[in-house]
Amino acid sequence: MEFRVETDSMGEVKVPSNVLWGAQTQRSLMNFDISNRKFPIPFLRALIETKRACALANKELGVLDPKIADAIIKATETVLKDEMYDQFPLDIYQTGSGTQTNMNANEVLSNLAIKILGGEIGSKNPVHPNDHVNRGQSSNDVIPTAMYVSATSEVVHRLIPAINHMLVILESKAEEFKDVIKIGRTHLQDAVPCTLGQEFGGYAAQLKMSLTHITETYKHLMNLALGGTAVGTGLNAHPEMAEKAISILADRYEIPFSKNGNRFALLAGKDAIVATSGALKTLSVALIKIANDIRFLGSGPRVGLGELIIPANEPGSSIMPGKVNPTQAEMLVQVGAQVIGNDTAITHGGIQGYFELNLMKPMLTSNILESIDIVTRGIISFSDNCLKGLKADTNRIDSLVEKSLMLVTALTTYSKDGHIPYPYDKAASIAKRAFREGLTIREVLRADGILTDSEIEEALDLRRMVR
Repeated sequence: MEFRVETDSMGEVKVPSNVLWGAQTQRSLMNFDISNRKFPIPFLRALIETKRACALANKELGVLDPKIADAIIKATETVLKDEMYDQFPLDIYQTGSGTQTNMNANEVLSNLAIKILGGEIGSKNPVHPNDHVNRGQSSNDVIPTAMYVSATSEVVHRLIPAINHMLVILESKAEEFKDVIKIGRTHLQDAVPCTLGQEFGGYAAQLKMSLTHITETYKHLMNLALGGTAVGTGLNAHPEMAEKAISILADRYEIPFSKNGNRFALLAGKDAIVATSGALKTLSVALIKIANDIRFLGSGPRVGLGELIIPANEPGSSIMPGKVNPTQAEMLVQVGAQVIGNDTAITHGGIQGYFELNLMKPMLTSNILESIDIVTRGIISFSDNCLKGLKADTNRIDSLVEKSLMLVTALTTYSKDGHIPYPYDKAASIAKRAFREGLTIREVLRADGILTDSEIEEALDLRRMVR
């Protein structure tokens, strides 16, 4: 491999000739060989967008020479257009401020701008990574800005549409199943009847509540730290740079980002990330509940509950021919578990803010974006490959309802000639007899002879039970 020699404040470093990063990035590659986890592309895109916005603002304010600013802007647009994310090789487990990754971006853009201007890559002339690309910025405000921008964008443009997509399907299933009366279950035991539509309406309501939490929390991510520089005071940044740059970011992402948050809080605390992660955890809890219900209701097909017919997407066993498994539900449960695990790490990361700086930003960035990404993909996959194709096995449902002992509950309020022939204790004895003798409630009542056939039908009218 051929190398060029670049320098930083600590001396010379050999950098591969075929890359755009510089000395500080190369040092980080040598010092932080920890995992295979790299920064997510939405974050890298937001980081480059932030550099672009700052260059545009600094040019307008006369802080950067127009020729240098234009080269930096063109460099950012080239990285974005050509998706040159292979030039950002650093591990997320590095300095807690993300300084190495900020410098990675500064060096790549500096060298690309130098190339655009016909200079020698690695020379830092005429475009310097610190003096020009990083003008008016610090890792301490740029990294959280890119974190918040990318997380907000992923929530607004991907996650919320995915949730709404699932809601439409759940609500359509609630309507489709509104007249399918089935037996309810509490404590995993038979309970009184409900409709399958009511169950799916409950799932939709859970999802709506999660959507409300997410909508309320992500709005705090729209307050950006940019302009705070090192500790929140804005030292070395033009006083108007942040407002102009944030306006540019707002236009690019079609999200109303704001400079009005307290920059000391935004640099030192990551409460908005913690809150958003908490909302994602709540969403995951709801999704796990929904997925588990559907896979249990679809269990069988002959010796399980068997009330739902789950789409057969792929063979379910390498040894049992014809087996079909609830794979989409299992996938969604695993996704939910991962999001909950990520939230634990994010909670701990949010705690690690000391004085004017949080020291867990790379891990926070990786985890929040992974959570948003996998739960978005999981929702879409589950919705399209499972929910859409769900069918009710009405023959099985009707059979289970008829066998249920808990129909006896309706007897405790049924009145004949002004009195209740089967109050609680007597109704309990009916249920116990039915269970003991392997009969239905209807059959025991006929044998008991207190109610006529028409009165039995009236007392056990399923529609009255699910109103």
